Amino acid sequence: MNAKSRKFVWLGMALVAAAPTALAQVSYREMADALHAVMESDRTVYTRMVVNRLQNEEKIIKSSEHFKDERALPLPSQMFRFGAEMVTEKNMGFSYSLLSMWPVNKQNAPKTPVEKEGLQAVASRPAAPFYKEETLGGKKYFTAVYADRAVSRACITCHNDHKNSPKTDFKLGQTMGGVVIRLPVR
Repeated sequence: MNAKSRKFVWLGMALVAAAPTALAQVSYREMADALHAVMESDRTVYTRMVVNRLQNEEKIIKSSEHFKDERALPLPSQMFRFGAEMVTEKNMGFSYSLLSMWPVNKQNAPKTPVEKEGLQAVASRPAAPFYKEETLGGKKYFTAVYADRAVSRACITCHNDHKNSPKTDFKLGQTMGGVVIRLPVR
């Protein structure tokens, strides 16, 4: 084994040995940011590459909140909620949701003061996530809120044209709501 190979072996061994320590030192903020990066990526890919492409560009199939009855694609917000519900069923120790100050579905309005404060914060400064601790049901949580922006024409068309939408002038790239991630504080 040459010197260069030995160096990579030693580096690999050092990383493996350090991994438990590094993982034990992940902050709530870092964990929430990492979870959000995955959620935002999956949501954006589904919205752009499936819904927008098949509905708006190729006009093959539409998306609908009544997707089963209408044999349509689930809306991106529904896909997000289905994932959140599955995580809750698995008792993974955290929760997430998609909320808005202008929800089409009233169940997606903020329910806690921290949710409302976070949604207002990311609406005014979308690039800056909002972080705060809150106590719910006697348990302490680290709550993070991230801007949820209109990433395709499908987003703004759905919200602006929906009969229950309290806001009908969304533009591409604009914040439409927020992703709320809650991690229990131990």
